[in-house]
Amino acid sequence: MQISDIPFGVTDWATVEPTEHPGETGRALWRTRQFGDLRVRMVEYSAGYLADHWCSKGHIVLCVEGELQTELKDGRILTLRPGMSYQVADGAEPHRSVTQGGAKLFIVD
Repeated sequence: MQISDIPFGVTDWATVEPTEHPGETGRALWRTRQFGDLRVRMVEYSAGYLADHWCSKGHIVLCVEGELQTELKDGRILTLRPGMSYQVADGAEPHRSVTQGGAKLFIVD
């Protein structure tokens, strides 16, 4: 991967207007910056969040706060806690997010 045509900059995530994305239960608030084809997000999941779809998009995900379970369509469940991350390629294992107590993630995709 080559990151190009992005000048040096600082993002104060508290100033980025959130958009709400309801799950099957709960909601996700996305604070999103777009840099060409690169999307960078700070996502806050409410307690009791369950994604309303299986995702096949590639991501690099870092858990900043809380605890998140990532369910893979093949039945595996992986838990992220603060300081843990996962990465998955576009079109690889379908996955969805679940959290009982809420979580905050930093996501690049």
